[in-house]
Amino acid sequence: MKITRMDPEQKVRYLTTEPIPKLVRELSIPTMVSMMVTAFYNMADTAFVGRLDNQSTAAVGVAFSAMAMIQAISFLFGHGSGNYISRQLGARNYEDARRMAATSFFTAFASGVVLGILGILFVTPLSRLLGSTPTILPYTVRYLRVIFVGTPFIMCSFVLNNHLRFQGNASVAMIGIVTGAVANVLLDPLLIFGLSMGVEGAALSTVISQIMSFVLLWGLHRKRAVVQVHWHQMSLKRRYLEGILKGGIPSMFRQGLGSLATVLLNLAAGYYGGTMADQAIAAMGVVGRITAFANSALIGFGQGFQPICGTNYGAGCYKRVREAFFFCLKLGSGTLAVFSVLGILFAHPLMLLFRNDEQVARIGALALRAQCLVLVLSVWIILCSMLLQTIGMAAKASVVASARQGIMFVPMILLLPWLFGLAGVQFAQMAADILSFALTLPIGWSVLEQLREDRPKA
Repeated sequence: MKITRMDPEQKVRYLTTEPIPKLVRELSIPTMVSMMVTAFYNMADTAFVGRLDNQSTAAVGVAFSAMAMIQAISFLFGHGSGNYISRQLGARNYEDARRMAATSFFTAFASGVVLGILGILFVTPLSRLLGSTPTILPYTVRYLRVIFVGTPFIMCSFVLNNHLRFQGNASVAMIGIVTGAVANVLLDPLLIFGLSMGVEGAALSTVISQIMSFVLLWGLHRKRAVVQVHWHQMSLKRRYLEGILKGGIPSMFRQGLGSLATVLLNLAAGYYGGTMADQAIAAMGVVGRITAFANSALIGFGQGFQPICGTNYGAGCYKRVREAFFFCLKLGSGTLAVFSVLGILFAHPLMLLFRNDEQVARIGALALRAQCLVLVLSVWIILCSMLLQTIGMAAKASVVASARQGIMFVPMILLLPWLFGLAGVQFAQMAADILSFALTLPIGWSVLEQLREDRPKA
């Protein structure tokens, strides 16, 4: 493939003049493929580890919370800088965009080193905190110790991917992500079974694939990115650090609260699962991976929308922002409706595919069907969160981003299991999704009403 680079002015003109359906297709399909492939290799981890035992399956589910924390901090830097860069490109402030790119990349790498060291030092108490039972704990510790070694590369991969994506280079970003995902799927059976490394093999496969993805993304970034990363342009001025925080905190909340939700879910499943605690934790972990795969399609639409949104908002083309939002809303709703029907019809065999245990499948199938019934509501919630975040409405974006797995989920996972036992665990996310939709509908609609007319030209 021949790699070419537009200059900043060409890229801005392209994003502010091309028809919205064409732009959404060009930017959403690659990001959707990237997200679904990433979710697929997370599912592959679960499927391969599921061939070992319930403890290993549950350990990967518990460790997913720690990985979500790493991703949350990565999203802080990647989405925070990416949103800022796209708006500055739209406003033709190219030097400001370059300084943000350098600042976010190098601070992310330093943060990854610190986070990795702390994770290795405190891996055992962290594993307990995440919900490991005594039988699961040794497996979780072995898995996470390997994951933390690769933290700097995992975080920098997220940053580079988002820099490319927010600059309108979604297909280029996809190459790096998909390559890493394919490597993970190929390495899993080799390391887990071929070299008899068990759960540590799954973790090592993830780390190796993330390093490969980082190296490839760095090379693609040097050849294709409109805004390059250079050490001498790094700046710790307040406006860049504030830009990262304002643009990235909603994503960190969304991902970080997802991690908290998984911890609470594991604790509730372990407590209310009784004699089947390990099976309940394993079941809810598998359900989480399956629904994450479905949501990855929606997030792909949303991430394709973000560079269109940011650049056009920065350029004052508000009507194009609104048009792109509703176009993605229609596509996302149709896609998730298909996933919902498939999930409801094939819930039990899907569970057995990941863990051939009838008790795990029975517990998980009910939870999966419940979540699929309201899955389409998350289209509005997630797209509104991305809209608000990209146009710089950090406070509203944080509220919307926190709703599904924070503001609404935490009360539900505490209350419903207390009232209904294990059934409350299985239906907590469904209840949280309904309440989150009711909260975010008026917030999102009021902002969209403000985007009916373009900003007057100076």
